[in-house]
Amino acid sequence: MHVLPAIDIREGKAVRLIQGDFLQKTIVNNDPVAQAKEFKEAGIQMMHVVDLDGALMGEASNAELIEQMKQSTGLKIEVGGGIRTLEQIDEYVALGIDRIIIGSAALRNPELVKEAVRKHGEKIAVGIDAKNGKVAISGWLDVSETDYLQMAKEMALIGVKTIIYTDIAKDGTLTGPTFEDYVRLLAVVPDVQIIASGGVSTKSDLVKLADLGLYGAIVGKAFYNGAITLADMLEVEKNAD
Repeated sequence: MHVLPAIDIREGKAVRLIQGDFLQKTIVNNDPVAQAKEFKEAGIQMMHVVDLDGALMGEASNAELIEQMKQSTGLKIEVGGGIRTLEQIDEYVALGIDRIIIGSAALRNPELVKEAVRKHGEKIAVGIDAKNGKVAISGWLDVSETDYLQMAKEMALIGVKTIIYTDIAKDGTLTGPTFEDYVRLLAVVPDVQIIASGGVSTKSDLVKLADLGLYGAIVGKAFYNGAITLADMLEVEKNAD
């Protein structure tokens, strides 16, 4: 299982939110590029980056900063936040970004996902963020009537090979992932790589997710408050191979 430390960017800084609430923001590093370099020096291979400004504005607001992170570290990067058009996806691919995450636009415009997959294949992932089982969009400000499992099935039919699933109620809470949601996802889309996001709080959470057979897991707040170290992430990755 791949373990990806996260950098969420807001107004040029690395921050953490609680349950996606922009009012509950904590700055964890004033320099996201320096944070990315720390990951690189520790031996991390890939990181998860979210353009929070982009998620709010509906456009790739921090593409230049993300490009700096890529160029200065050479790490593999997956990026989400505000990716609503094929042009934005093309731009990220041109910058060398390894995986582009379509979130809100996947629900609103599945044709975009279909076209992106046709053009860029496995570089395209879909982020499914759910609140009480229903898909949330627009920086988690709006909750739809679409069930997360139904959306996962629809994305798999389109050809999406990677889904990043977040239970919003768990995000930033350090209360542990919603393991049963991942069991259900693995059952309904067995051929899709599932990456867990939200609530990961201990090394044992990572081990349990790996034991479920997940492709990956994202660690955010638990790293920044010291509950999970970069060494822990690397050890779980190694043992899950």
